[in-house]
Amino acid sequence: MACKLFDLSGKTAVVIGGAGGLGQAIAQGLVEAGANVLISSRKEDSLKKAQEEIKAATGETVCYYAADATNEAHVEALVAEAKKQLGGKITILVNAQGFNKKQDALDFDIETFRQMLDANITSFMISAKHFGRHFKENGYGKIINLSSVRGKIATKGPGNAGYCATKGAVDMLTKQLASEFGPFGVTVNAIGPNITATPMMVSVFEKRAADAGVTVDEYLKQQGEGNPMRRMGTPEDIVGTAVFLAAPASDFMTGNILYPDGGLTAIG
Repeated sequence: MACKLFDLSGKTAVVIGGAGGLGQAIAQGLVEAGANVLISSRKEDSLKKAQEEIKAATGETVCYYAADATNEAHVEALVAEAKKQLGGKITILVNAQGFNKKQDALDFDIETFRQMLDANITSFMISAKHFGRHFKENGYGKIINLSSVRGKIATKGPGNAGYCATKGAVDMLTKQLASEFGPFGVTVNAIGPNITATPMMVSVFEKRAADAGVTVDEYLKQQGEGNPMRRMGTPEDIVGTAVFLAAPASDFMTGNILYPDGGLTAIG
Protein backbone atom coordinates (compact mmCIF):
# COMPACT_ATOMS: atom_id res chain seq x y z
CA MET A 1 0.00 0.00 0.00
CA ALA A 2 2.76 2.44 0.93
CA CYS A 3 4.42 2.13 -2.47
CA LYS A 4 1.12 2.77 -4.27
CA LEU A 5 0.68 5.99 -2.32
CA PHE A 6 3.57 7.47 -4.30
CA ASP A 7 2.93 5.72 -7.60
CA LEU A 8 1.99 8.04 -10.47
CA SER A 9 1.37 5.30 -13.02
CA GLY A 10 -1.62 6.24 -15.14
CA LYS A 11 -1.43 9.89 -14.04
CA THR A 12 -0.90 12.72 -16.52
CA ALA A 13 0.86 15.96 -15.71
CA VAL A 14 1.44 19.35 -17.30
CA VAL A 15 4.49 21.26 -16.06
CA ILE A 16 4.46 24.92 -17.05
CA GLY A 17 7.99 26.29 -16.84
CA GLY A 18 9.25 22.76 -17.47
CA ALA A 19 12.10 23.65 -19.83
CA GLY A 20 14.85 24.19 -17.30
CA GLY A 21 15.55 24.76 -13.61
CA LEU A 22 13.27 23.33 -10.96
CA GLY A 23 10.42 22.93 -13.43
CA GLN A 24 12.43 20.52 -15.56
CA ALA A 25 13.68 18.68 -12.48
CA ILE A 26 10.11 18.25 -11.25
CA ALA A 27 8.95 17.10 -14.70
CA GLN A 28 11.70 14.46 -14.72
CA GLY A 29 10.76 13.36 -11.20
CA LEU A 30 7.13 12.93 -12.20
CA VAL A 31 8.22 10.84 -15.19
CA GLU A 32 10.37 8.64 -12.95
CA ALA A 33 7.38 8.15 -10.63
CA GLY A 34 5.35 6.84 -13.57
CA ALA A 35 3.45 9.85 -14.89
CA ASN A 36 2.95 10.77 -18.53
CA VAL A 37 4.19 14.36 -18.73
CA LEU A 38 3.86 17.39 -21.01
CA ILE A 39 6.20 20.34 -20.46
CA SER A 40 5.45 23.87 -21.57
CA SER A 41 7.24 27.21 -21.78
CA ARG A 42 7.45 30.06 -24.25
CA LYS A 43 10.41 28.84 -26.35
CA GLU A 44 10.21 25.71 -28.46
CA ASP A 45 13.99 25.29 -28.69
CA SER A 46 14.23 25.21 -24.88
CA LEU A 47 11.45 22.63 -24.75
CA LYS A 48 13.19 20.41 -27.29
CA LYS A 49 16.42 20.60 -25.28
CA ALA A 50 14.59 19.71 -22.05
CA GLN A 51 12.82 16.84 -23.81
CA GLU A 52 16.18 15.44 -24.95
CA GLU A 53 17.72 15.77 -21.48
CA ILE A 54 14.78 14.06 -19.77
CA LYS A 55 14.89 11.28 -22.38
CA ALA A 56 18.62 10.80 -21.75
CA ALA A 57 18.06 10.63 -17.98
CA THR A 58 14.96 8.44 -17.86
CA GLY A 59 14.60 6.69 -21.19
CA GLU A 60 11.11 8.18 -21.43
CA THR A 61 9.84 10.86 -23.83
CA VAL A 62 7.85 13.81 -22.53
CA CYS A 63 5.47 15.76 -24.74
CA TYR A 64 5.81 19.52 -25.10
CA TYR A 65 3.86 22.55 -26.24
CA ALA A 66 5.06 26.15 -26.49
CA ALA A 67 2.78 28.69 -24.81
CA ASP A 68 2.99 31.99 -22.95
CA ALA A 69 1.29 31.33 -19.61
CA THR A 70 0.53 35.05 -19.17
CA ASN A 71 -1.70 34.88 -22.25
CA GLU A 72 -5.11 33.41 -21.49
CA ALA A 73 -5.74 32.29 -25.07
CA HIS A 74 -2.40 30.46 -25.04
CA VAL A 75 -3.33 28.65 -21.83
CA GLU A 76 -6.69 27.62 -23.23
CA ALA A 77 -4.86 26.20 -26.24
CA LEU A 78 -2.40 24.47 -23.89
CA VAL A 79 -5.24 22.69 -22.08
CA ALA A 80 -6.68 21.47 -25.38
CA GLU A 81 -3.30 20.34 -26.68
CA ALA A 82 -2.39 18.62 -23.41
CA LYS A 83 -5.67 16.69 -23.47
CA LYS A 84 -4.89 15.61 -27.02
CA GLN A 85 -1.27 14.59 -26.37
CA LEU A 86 -1.88 12.99 -22.97
CA GLY A 87 -4.93 10.98 -23.89
CA GLY A 88 -7.86 13.18 -22.98
CA LYS A 89 -7.52 13.54 -19.21
CA ILE A 90 -5.06 15.61 -17.18
CA THR A 91 -4.66 14.94 -13.47
CA ILE A 92 -1.73 17.14 -12.37
CA LEU A 93 -0.74 20.76 -13.05
CA VAL A 94 2.59 22.20 -11.92
CA ASN A 95 3.08 25.96 -12.11
CA ALA A 96 6.86 26.44 -12.16
CA GLN A 97 7.06 29.52 -14.39
CA GLY A 98 8.32 32.98 -13.50
CA PHE A 99 11.49 34.99 -12.96
CA ASN A 100 13.32 37.18 -10.46
CA LYS A 101 14.79 40.59 -11.16
CA LYS A 102 16.65 42.10 -8.24
CA GLN A 103 16.47 45.87 -7.79
CA ASP A 104 16.53 48.11 -4.74
CA ALA A 105 13.01 49.20 -3.78
CA LEU A 106 13.91 52.89 -4.06
CA ASP A 107 15.01 52.37 -7.65
CA PHE A 108 12.74 49.53 -8.75
CA ASP A 109 11.66 49.86 -12.37
CA ILE A 110 7.88 49.68 -12.14
CA GLU A 111 7.47 48.17 -15.61
CA THR A 112 9.73 45.32 -14.50
CA PHE A 113 7.67 44.99 -11.32
CA ARG A 114 4.50 44.68 -13.42
CA GLN A 115 6.16 42.05 -15.62
CA MET A 116 7.05 40.05 -12.51
CA LEU A 117 3.47 40.25 -11.26
CA ASP A 118 2.26 39.01 -14.64
CA ALA A 119 4.75 36.14 -14.93
CA ASN A 120 4.93 35.09 -11.28
CA ILE A 121 1.31 35.34 -10.17
CA THR A 122 -1.18 36.28 -12.93
CA SER A 123 -0.05 33.30 -15.01
CA PHE A 124 -0.70 31.01 -12.02
CA MET A 125 -4.26 32.32 -11.81
CA ILE A 126 -4.83 31.88 -15.55
CA SER A 127 -3.60 28.28 -15.57
CA ALA A 128 -5.51 27.41 -12.38
CA LYS A 129 -8.68 28.83 -13.93
CA HIS A 130 -8.54 26.78 -17.13
CA PHE A 131 -6.97 23.56 -15.84
CA GLY A 132 -9.22 23.87 -12.80
CA ARG A 133 -12.29 23.71 -15.04
CA HIS A 134 -10.96 20.48 -16.54
CA PHE A 135 -10.26 19.04 -13.10
CA LYS A 136 -13.75 19.98 -11.91
CA GLU A 137 -15.28 18.09 -14.83
CA ASN A 138 -13.26 15.01 -13.88
CA GLY A 139 -13.86 15.33 -10.13
CA TYR A 140 -10.14 15.09 -9.42
CA GLY A 141 -6.95 17.09 -9.88
CA LYS A 142 -3.72 18.25 -8.30
CA ILE A 143 -2.32 21.76 -8.65
CA ILE A 144 1.22 22.35 -7.41
CA ASN A 145 2.50 25.94 -7.34
CA LEU A 146 6.21 26.70 -7.10
CA SER A 147 6.57 29.40 -4.46
CA SER A 148 9.61 30.23 -2.29
CA VAL A 149 10.71 30.80 1.27
CA ARG A 150 10.52 34.44 0.17
CA GLY A 151 6.75 34.20 0.20
CA LYS A 152 7.04 33.82 3.98
CA ILE A 153 10.22 35.61 5.06
CA ALA A 154 11.96 38.64 3.57
CA THR A 155 15.66 38.97 2.84
CA LYS A 156 17.89 41.02 5.11
CA GLY A 157 19.34 42.96 2.21
CA PRO A 158 17.65 44.91 -0.60
CA GLY A 159 16.65 43.67 -4.05
CA ASN A 160 13.76 41.28 -3.55
CA ALA A 161 10.71 43.54 -3.29
CA GLY A 162 9.27 42.17 -6.52
CA TYR A 163 10.10 38.53 -5.84
CA CYS A 164 8.89 38.49 -2.24
CA ALA A 165 5.66 40.27 -3.19
CA THR A 166 4.84 37.82 -5.97
CA LYS A 167 5.68 34.72 -3.94
CA GLY A 168 3.60 35.97 -1.03
CA ALA A 169 0.75 36.34 -3.51
CA VAL A 170 1.34 32.77 -4.77
CA ASP A 171 0.97 31.49 -1.22
CA MET A 172 -2.35 33.23 -0.62
CA LEU A 173 -3.67 32.32 -4.08
CA THR A 174 -2.81 28.70 -3.28
CA LYS A 175 -4.89 28.82 -0.09
CA GLN A 176 -7.86 30.52 -1.71
CA LEU A 177 -7.90 28.14 -4.67
CA ALA A 178 -7.71 25.22 -2.24
CA SER A 179 -10.81 26.57 -0.52
CA GLU A 180 -12.72 27.01 -3.79
CA PHE A 181 -11.58 23.83 -5.55
CA GLY A 182 -11.75 21.44 -2.60
CA PRO A 183 -15.43 20.56 -3.09
CA PHE A 184 -14.57 19.38 -6.62
CA GLY A 185 -11.96 16.88 -5.42
CA VAL A 186 -9.09 19.16 -6.45
CA THR A 187 -6.12 19.85 -4.17
CA VAL A 188 -3.96 22.97 -4.43
CA ASN A 189 -0.63 23.16 -2.63
CA ALA A 190 2.68 24.99 -3.01
CA ILE A 191 6.37 24.27 -2.59
CA GLY A 192 8.57 26.94 -0.99
CA PRO A 193 12.24 26.09 -1.54
CA ASN A 194 15.24 28.09 -0.47
CA ILE A 195 17.81 29.14 -3.09
CA THR A 196 18.66 25.96 -4.98
CA ALA A 197 21.75 24.88 -6.90
CA THR A 198 20.16 24.20 -10.30
CA PRO A 199 22.19 24.08 -13.54
CA MET A 200 20.53 27.34 -14.60
CA MET A 201 21.95 29.08 -11.51
CA VAL A 202 25.59 28.18 -12.23
CA SER A 203 26.40 31.45 -14.02
CA VAL A 204 24.67 33.45 -11.27
CA PHE A 205 26.70 31.69 -8.58
CA GLU A 206 29.90 32.23 -10.54
CA LYS A 207 29.27 35.97 -10.76
CA ARG A 208 28.34 36.28 -7.09
CA ALA A 209 31.40 34.28 -6.08
CA ALA A 210 33.65 36.47 -8.23
CA ASP A 211 32.11 39.62 -6.74
CA ALA A 212 32.76 38.25 -3.26
CA GLY A 213 36.31 37.21 -4.14
CA VAL A 214 35.76 33.54 -3.34
CA THR A 215 35.50 30.32 -5.32
CA VAL A 216 32.10 28.97 -6.35
CA ASP A 217 32.44 26.08 -3.88
CA GLU A 218 33.24 28.52 -1.08
CA TYR A 219 30.28 30.69 -2.05
CA LEU A 220 27.87 27.73 -2.05
CA LYS A 221 29.18 26.63 1.34
CA GLN A 222 28.67 30.13 2.74
CA GLN A 223 25.11 30.23 1.40
CA GLY A 224 24.29 26.98 3.13
CA GLU A 225 25.80 27.97 6.48
CA GLY A 226 22.69 29.95 7.42
CA ASN A 227 20.48 26.84 7.35
CA PRO A 228 20.19 24.29 10.15
CA MET A 229 21.12 21.64 7.54
CA ARG A 230 24.29 23.63 6.73
CA ARG A 231 24.08 23.20 2.95
CA MET A 232 22.38 24.62 -0.09
CA GLY A 233 19.42 22.80 -1.58
CA THR A 234 19.61 20.71 -4.73
CA PRO A 235 16.88 19.98 -7.29
CA GLU A 236 16.52 16.48 -5.82
CA ASP A 237 15.48 18.05 -2.50
CA ILE A 238 12.51 19.71 -4.19
CA VAL A 239 11.50 16.85 -6.52
CA GLY A 240 10.52 14.54 -3.67
CA THR A 241 8.12 17.15 -2.31
CA ALA A 242 6.58 17.61 -5.76
CA VAL A 243 6.07 13.87 -6.25
CA PHE A 244 4.40 13.66 -2.84
CA LEU A 245 2.00 16.51 -3.69
CA ALA A 246 1.22 14.91 -7.06
CA ALA A 247 0.64 11.45 -5.60
CA PRO A 248 -2.31 9.80 -3.82
CA ALA A 249 -0.32 10.13 -0.57
CA SER A 250 -1.38 13.79 -0.38
CA ASP A 251 -5.03 13.40 -1.44
CA PHE A 252 -6.24 14.86 1.88
CA MET A 253 -3.72 17.71 1.94
CA THR A 254 -4.69 21.05 0.41
CA GLY A 255 -3.97 24.73 0.94
CA ASN A 256 -0.49 24.06 2.32
CA ILE A 257 2.93 25.46 1.51
CA LEU A 258 5.67 22.89 2.10
CA TYR A 259 9.22 24.13 2.67
CA PRO A 260 12.13 21.93 1.50
CA ASP A 261 14.45 24.71 2.68
CA GLY A 262 17.05 23.12 4.96
CA GLY A 263 15.21 24.58 7.96
CA LEU A 264 15.50 28.25 6.98
CA THR A 265 11.86 29.12 7.71
CA ALA A 266 12.15 27.41 11.11
CA ILE A 267 14.73 29.96 12.21
CA GLY A 268 14.03 32.83 9.78
